[in-house]
Amino acid sequence: MTTAIFIDGEAGTTGLQIRDKLAGFAGIALRSLPAELRKDPAAKLRLYAEVDLVILCLPDEAAKETAKAIEAIGAKAPRVIDASSAHRVAPGWVYGFPELAAGQGAAIANARKVTNPGCHATGAIALIAPLTASGLIAKDAAISIHSVSGYSGGGKAMIEAFENGRAPSFELYGLALQHKHLPEIERYSGLAAKPIFVPSVGNFRQGMIVSVPLHLDALAGKPKGADLRAALAAHYKGAQYVKVASAAETAAALRLEPESLNGTNDMLIHVYENEARRQALLAAKFDNLGKGASGAAVQNLQLMLGL
Repeated sequence: MTTAIFIDGEAGTTGLQIRDKLAGFAGIALRSLPAELRKDPAAKLRLYAEVDLVILCLPDEAAKETAKAIEAIGAKAPRVIDASSAHRVAPGWVYGFPELAAGQGAAIANARKVTNPGCHATGAIALIAPLTASGLIAKDAAISIHSVSGYSGGGKAMIEAFENGRAPSFELYGLALQHKHLPEIERYSGLAAKPIFVPSVGNFRQGMIVSVPLHLDALAGKPKGADLRAALAAHYKGAQYVKVASAAETAAALRLEPESLNGTNDMLIHVYENEARRQALLAAKFDNLGKGASGAAVQNLQLMLGL
């Protein structure tokens, strides 16, 4: 049986990568519109009704309008994966991070509407959620999150600025402390207190590192770094794409660069600790266009289609 899929917004960075990743899948037929009809609402509506699943790679407002149009089709409406940030905390949408908790993969598999996590949020939630669930980080803990990403996640204007040499080598942004990934971080990390989130972008195309510094004596139970590592390793035991480095592997990785997992859907988590200072640093490395975008969408699609 062949599954018909339409990537709405296939000419963008995420859409192109999803298309490339799906090209080798048996049993999948990718449908497209001619370039001149890609913004024609009537043509798109006809195609929605003809396919089994739509992947939205659109700006947020367009994604919201499209989701409403698909829902209005009724019983014959296709299933949807939304790669935008439009529905990440919206009712009726399943959060597309299969490793979030037991049963999340099954929820995605059975869902009609799945919302892809944001790239920064993927790393932050991957580090924090297992530790709040285990009680090692209290829900009311004061947490700071730092993240650096390649410029490919910043949209067309940012990509052009970096590739044309008009952008700085590095910059902090989101300095109003109200980044659009914060609502999903707050919803799915298990934190009740609002975390401080400081994103940044570097002069490299893709790859990212999300890090969370911790004062161990300020945490519930005053754990050791080894306790944090053990809890994370237990949570991700058996996960295909998320791995927790051993103490020895982390000790050998005294510098982290963001690009070594590019082109994959993998995430590598490190726990750095200094017991004398009672401090620890959680760090997640992954491809912002992989596990942080197109790779996550394809992983969710595989679950939804039973591939």
